[in-house]
Amino acid sequence: MQFDLEEAIGMLGRTPAVLTALLSDIPDAWLHNREGEGTFSAHDVLGHLIFGEQTDWIPRTRIILESGEARPFEPFDRRGHESVIAGRPVDELLQQFSTLRVANLETLRGFRLDERAIGATGMHPALGRVTLRELLATWVAHDLSHIGQMVRVMGKRYREDVGPWREYLRIMGWPACYSYRSAINGSTFAARRAGM
Repeated sequence: MQFDLEEAIGMLGRTPAVLTALLSDIPDAWLHNREGEGTFSAHDVLGHLIFGEQTDWIPRTRIILESGEARPFEPFDRRGHESVIAGRPVDELLQQFSTLRVANLETLRGFRLDERAIGATGMHPALGRVTLRELLATWVAHDLSHIGQMVRVMGKRYREDVGPWREYLRIMGWPACYSYRSAINGSTFAARRAGM
């Protein structure tokens, strides 16, 4: 297994600055772009991350440490962020996320987790038995997944504007069946569409 607690804390500590660099002082059209009806905008994703800081990672860590499998986690409301972001500017939300993340990482360090503790188990309402190690690794991967989602959703604002280059931009939703091959001299690039 690859999980390292200090490494994970370091990665989680970077997310507020990444989100601030990506979302601060940009036009609303970028913040509210969506991939379709009922999908998340970058603004929604930020709210979702805030809601997770409030109700998911540290509360579930506490449940595992204090109750183990005897007390299942509360189900996570994937739309619980809607009241968090309603009518609030993005810079205020970025500040709230940063404040919550700093506090949560301090709390996490304060648990002084050792190998035995991160191997402790809890009960997820849908997934069943999970370890604290898995929960904490998921916290890191969840951040990275949602940063990728924000970038993808924002990039699609220019889906039509990029014209024929859309074929080469995975962020625009290119087919997964593309294959790449570079020539020995490195000067050529070939893309092939299979069955499209």
